[in-house]
Amino acid sequence: MAEVIPHWLSKQAELAPNQTAIERPDGNTCTFLELKNKSQSFARKLSGLGVQNNTKVGILSANHIDMVVAIHALSYLGAVAVLLNIRLTEQELNDQLNDAGVSLVLGQLHDRNLNATFHKFSDVWELPERTGKLQSEIDLDAVFTIIYTSGTTGFPKGVVHTYGNHWWSAVGSMLNLGLRARDKWLAVLPIFHVGGLAILIRSVIYGMPVYLMEHYNRQLVHDAIMTRGVTIASVVTVMVNDLLTLLGDKRYPDTFRCMLLGGGPAPKSLLEQAKAKQVPVFQSYGMTETSSQIVTLSPDDALEKLGSSGKPLFPAQLQINAIGDEVGEIFVKGPMVTQGYFNREQATNKSIIDGWLATGDLGYTDQDGFLYVVDRRKDLIISGGENIYPTEIESVLASFDGIHEAGVVGKPDKKWGQVPVAFVVRRQASVSTEAILDFARERLAGYKIPKAIIFLDELPRNASNKLVRSKLAEHLNDNDSRKSLTYGRIRNKL
Repeated sequence: MAEVIPHWLSKQAELAPNQTAIERPDGNTCTFLELKNKSQSFARKLSGLGVQNNTKVGILSANHIDMVVAIHALSYLGAVAVLLNIRLTEQELNDQLNDAGVSLVLGQLHDRNLNATFHKFSDVWELPERTGKLQSEIDLDAVFTIIYTSGTTGFPKGVVHTYGNHWWSAVGSMLNLGLRARDKWLAVLPIFHVGGLAILIRSVIYGMPVYLMEHYNRQLVHDAIMTRGVTIASVVTVMVNDLLTLLGDKRYPDTFRCMLLGGGPAPKSLLEQAKAKQVPVFQSYGMTETSSQIVTLSPDDALEKLGSSGKPLFPAQLQINAIGDEVGEIFVKGPMVTQGYFNREQATNKSIIDGWLATGDLGYTDQDGFLYVVDRRKDLIISGGENIYPTEIESVLASFDGIHEAGVVGKPDKKWGQVPVAFVVRRQASVSTEAILDFARERLAGYKIPKAIIFLDELPRNASNKLVRSKLAEHLNDNDSRKSLTYGRIRNKL
């Protein structure tokens, strides 16, 4: 039997109609009652475009109040929001639209040739409202969102999230961090990523204001914490670096109680800086498949367990495929974990067994049960909080006529954490770095473009003819130590 609850936005509008739901840097605010009314009006307008139960609707937008309204509007129609990364190329976007069966896309600006009808938010607001019954309840087993993430093969897979996944993610976070009457959560992470979306879901479930920023600006984030009453902020490593530098010798207000760090393990030196400045940085571990964080440090353990991601949230479970405290693959289970990938039965069956998600990440637990993540997937590159899979870049480079083969690894970077570097075997010596990068720019999002091209005579492979990326990484480190990593040809064979 389906588990049903009142529609969460309608319920919050009933309980706290005058409570601020969204606050913006320009000073404009929106209460829960206003947000409900806007979302229901938008839903009735979308109904005139044929949006109904289970319709897949793409959302292509930077953080914006209309984006928030559109997502809630889709929930009132029982439609599915397919959240699209605005940094993807036209080809990457169309691949996802085709895979999900999306025929309608909503957003702010339209500058790409999409395989779907595009409507700007402002255009939808001009449409007449269609009468009809909107959803007054939420079926926790119903699908709410699809967010694409790259798999180990490099091909994006749509992670299916139910309302229940999002509900339990919010509940688990609250049971860990607690909830205070004056809490205000900073939302600067992109809403098209699950970490950003999760903040909006928590808002309507908790009755908590969200301080919504359209784009990351370190000065505005700093000001929001110092003067605008933000108590919790979700961040990635590059933001922590920026904010600690900007903070200098000052201190954040005592009311600022949590800087929730995701997007990959942080350098211990950075966490030590934060501790010295009394900045409450809590590392967390999660992914799109877990509807945001699933393991997080608690306030009581943040300083004692520096470098740890914490323990599983209350509804979640954790296992390490290893003996004792050895490093092994991380497995997680819980009601916030996706039930699978859209139209990817084989990938689903491979990744999820008896409810346990094989993350592909490596880690260990100490004697107290705290998780330490050793590597976020064996070959994954995390740059500024964005996941980059080497195989995706390699596939694009290999499609260039002048390239015989390519291998990609991550290079440590002080600002972004990591950046991709490509090792290339050319078919003709005349193929230039510039030509390769121009080819890549047409097919890959900017953050996926290799920051260096290193030419080799051959790539290292094992007896099964598989690429050995660890050898590439060693070669990259050797060249860094000699300060000779540049665009150009390196003749050394591995």
